[in-house]
Amino acid sequence: MTAERPLPVALLLPGQGSQHPLMATGLYGYEPVFTEAMDEFFDAAGPEGGPLREDWLAERPATELDHVTRSQPLLFAVDLALGRLVLSWGVRPAALLGHSIGELASSVLAGVFSTRDAVCLVLDRVGRLAKAPPGGMLAVAASTAEVEPYLGGDVVVGAVNAPRQTILAGPDGPLDKAGRALGEAGFVCRRVPSLSAFHSPVLEPACRGAAERFAAVRRNTPTVPVHSAYTAAPLTRADIDDPSFWARQPVAPVLFWPALEGLLATGDHLLLEVGPGQGLSQVARRHPAVRRGTSTVVSLLPARPGPPEADRAAVGAAAARIAGAGSLTARAATSRGAPSSAPAV
Repeated sequence: MTAERPLPVALLLPGQGSQHPLMATGLYGYEPVFTEAMDEFFDAAGPEGGPLREDWLAERPATELDHVTRSQPLLFAVDLALGRLVLSWGVRPAALLGHSIGELASSVLAGVFSTRDAVCLVLDRVGRLAKAPPGGMLAVAASTAEVEPYLGGDVVVGAVNAPRQTILAGPDGPLDKAGRALGEAGFVCRRVPSLSAFHSPVLEPACRGAAERFAAVRRNTPTVPVHSAYTAAPLTRADIDDPSFWARQPVAPVLFWPALEGLLATGDHLLLEVGPGQGLSQVARRHPAVRRGTSTVVSLLPARPGPPEADRAAVGAAAARIAGAGSLTARAATSRGAPSSAPAV
């Protein structure tokens, strides 16, 4: 990978489980593009915008950040704002791949939905999901075949993140039972930060009626290919036009690894994670294309929560790596995170 022959950039946008208190807040009021995008989200959220902003900026949020009414809208907003920041540097992504709520954020970046419409859809979604029965998610270091004997009682495979990283989802009681059995069998398990059984049938009743909301908004052809983690293929016009495709996403399993395989089958990429933490980066580094060095991974934010300066330093370091790879075509004059080596238009 050289500046003369740069790798195409694919943005990876994380979802549930990546959230943490003060995520990306070190950039708020510091990076103008990021700040403007977050303010646009809070404004579009109407009466919900104020409480969302307060909990996002609080060390101890009034509503727990793992609750669906906080994790989902704030992850969507942070993913989207970070994506806007990267675009402001002159990065022209060749593809977008989002995990869970990250797919909706990637669709906004690609122009499928307007920001305001998407914010309304996200708030409608979380309002419905907040009424669903409690549940959770469990990450298991095992293949889908290995976990199959432990499924049941509404516990299902909620996500396939890697060949040996499977996420189970379901009601708390049956999920805990499955976790104990898996632990006794020697599998390493950990709970995903979530108070809802995302990507499981538990949420299906709560999603009824959501398709009508998606049917009521304009959906455009993406300006950049969006590789869907629900179909493991680029979004088609049929996907975009089908309101039930979007409405069922909280219920449908996430096929992140198959989608990543499909993306990298089109050629090597610089995979840039734009979201809190480095969960998708860690998964992507397991891919053979990354392990052999033909594709590479860059994370925009630190792996763990830290002081505001850590967010700023990580963004600056990521921008420098992207510039060094020759993947910047422009630099926004107001962006403090973009490196001085980035060429101007």
